[in-house]
Amino acid sequence: MTLWPDADTPRARAPDDTRVYAVGDVHGCAGLLEQLHDAIRRDADTAAESRKIIVYLGDYVDRGPDSAGVLSILIDRPLDGIEQVCLKGNHEDFLLRFLEDPGICDLWLRNGGRATLRSYGLPVERAGGDGAASALSDEFRSRLPDPHLRFLHGLRLSYRAGGYLFVHAGIRPGVGLSQQTADDLLWIRDPFLRSSYDHGCVVVHGHTPVEAPDVRFNRINIDTGAVWSGCLTALVMHGEHWSFLRS
Repeated sequence: MTLWPDADTPRARAPDDTRVYAVGDVHGCAGLLEQLHDAIRRDADTAAESRKIIVYLGDYVDRGPDSAGVLSILIDRPLDGIEQVCLKGNHEDFLLRFLEDPGICDLWLRNGGRATLRSYGLPVERAGGDGAASALSDEFRSRLPDPHLRFLHGLRLSYRAGGYLFVHAGIRPGVGLSQQTADDLLWIRDPFLRSSYDHGCVVVHGHTPVEAPDVRFNRINIDTGAVWSGCLTALVMHGEHWSFLRS
């Protein structure tokens, strides 16, 4: 890997004749997602590119009021004429782990899982003992619609489009893209955020909330903390150009 000492802005191209949208962490904010979809639809309707792709960076669930609604939008109401790519975030990982290991229940609840359970009709304040956590996991599985579970199991860890790499959290600097671990792609922070290396692509990510999109020469963070700020952000890429849409 080499440094780009003279660059402050990303140097990447989207695929030819392709417009790519990337959507940051939704966290149960179904209303904001609908607003952002409206903005993307208006932009796509006037765009010159024949191919459009939308990449969601993960963390659809937890913290916000309507995780179930967010998944229903992505599954049942995709944007017409736009290819959809859905990545896995660490909060989807939390949810799936809870279904397999109720022992993580208290940890998940402390990290926003309580809001997800409520959105599926389970108003849980705390898990209680191991038996209660196991019963809660079973009850949640019974209430989780099959299309939602299939969607969660089918999420990707990364997606590449031209000179852009899309992941939830980031990548491990100095490690080849094919050697990245799921744990880093879903959870990494400081080693990636502080890195000044050329990763061979511009990494588009979320996971770490920022007040406004954080644009560096080697990465762009679009997690604008929708659940706290009321602002859900999309990055728009075409050719060598990029811009933002916000709810």
